[in-house]
Amino acid sequence: MRHGNKVNHLGRKTAHRKAMLSNMACSLIEHKRINTTVAKAKVLKGYIEPLITKSKTDSTHSRRTVFSYLGSKEAVSELFREVAPKVANRPGGYTRIIRTGYRIGDNAEMCLIELVDFNVLYSAEGVAKKTTRRSRGKGGKGAAASTDAAADSVADATEATEAPKAAKKAPAKKKKDEE
Repeated sequence: MRHGNKVNHLGRKTAHRKAMLSNMACSLIEHKRINTTVAKAKVLKGYIEPLITKSKTDSTHSRRTVFSYLGSKEAVSELFREVAPKVANRPGGYTRIIRTGYRIGDNAEMCLIELVDFNVLYSAEGVAKKTTRRSRGKGGKGAAASTDAAADSVADATEATEAPKAAKKAPAKKKKDEE
């Protein structure tokens, strides 16, 4: 029985599990998203979110604490330099797990785990603002002038396409219109 045993061991011994989570956390900080299994992603989420919370206060003690978990100076500096300022006003939930299907070899459920504030597709900054082109003229006159100009260009294009048809039907009539 496993009463009170809430740790997912992931089929590994303690040292292997800690090293794997440390490496995955460093990769997540460096690349902002990684592909892994759902079970590993859930454990990684519980591992990295307290580290991101700790990185919000930039002190020597918090840096050393995070370094003891990650073991990579580059990951620690990137966490404190890039990630922490972006998540400073977020009260938690720094990662997102998106299920992507099943792995072909062993049918393990796969997912994409990513840092929430670094995904440009879901953030407000990444959404392109729709812009319209308008004339700089005064009030309605400029807009009306641009509409008239657009209508004239459409009429010219229509005449240009109809002209060859008329030329084929009655070439003598066209010569009289030109004079």
